[in-house]
Amino acid sequence: MNNFIKIKNTLPEGVNMIAVSKYQPNEHVMRLYESGQRVFGENKVQDLLAKKDLLPADIEWHFIGHLQTNKVKQIAPFIHLIQSVDSLKLLQEINKQGERNGRVIRCLLQFHVAEEETKFGFEYQEAVEMLASAEYAQLQNIEICGIMGMASNTERKDRIEKDFSQLQAYFKKIKTDYFAEKAYFSQLSMGMSSDYELALRYGATMIRLGSLIFSDL
Repeated sequence: MNNFIKIKNTLPEGVNMIAVSKYQPNEHVMRLYESGQRVFGENKVQDLLAKKDLLPADIEWHFIGHLQTNKVKQIAPFIHLIQSVDSLKLLQEINKQGERNGRVIRCLLQFHVAEEETKFGFEYQEAVEMLASAEYAQLQNIEICGIMGMASNTERKDRIEKDFSQLQAYFKKIKTDYFAEKAYFSQLSMGMSSDYELALRYGATMIRLGSLIFSDL
């Protein structure tokens, strides 16, 4: 609990901590909840659904893993933010399910900047072509609030800094070119337990912390 309290008390104003609760039992989630944490992230639909109905209703659930289109309908009624949108097809399905549920679903576009090819996300040109497309213009039940990304899994600080710098540049460019008049486009989600302090230096407004804040409960 000491790590959680220390980090929460030292975060810059305007930065939100997403407590990554995957693999964590409900009692650990409740320990953080009782200490004031309300935003939690899961990366598998089945795990999220298993937790949601057994935990307090005012938790804001973020989906942070790779999302299959056929699973969107299961989280569409309640999800607070889908951080991992990596294709137009997925965005269209989220829009469809948002319309069915009578709500606008908030999303982040996930970008691939890491060395590992196994990680998901848009390439920059692919994303801007989508944002300029007629297909995207038709989507009325989604709201793109910003972007998300993961740095390379490496000990090399220079490589991690390069990845975060790239994500920051993408965020600023997309904001200027496509969302200049949209106040809701304001979120840059990057940084995890091993690298969140670097992410904050490059403008992260959301950090996704798991092992660091759950390890001493």
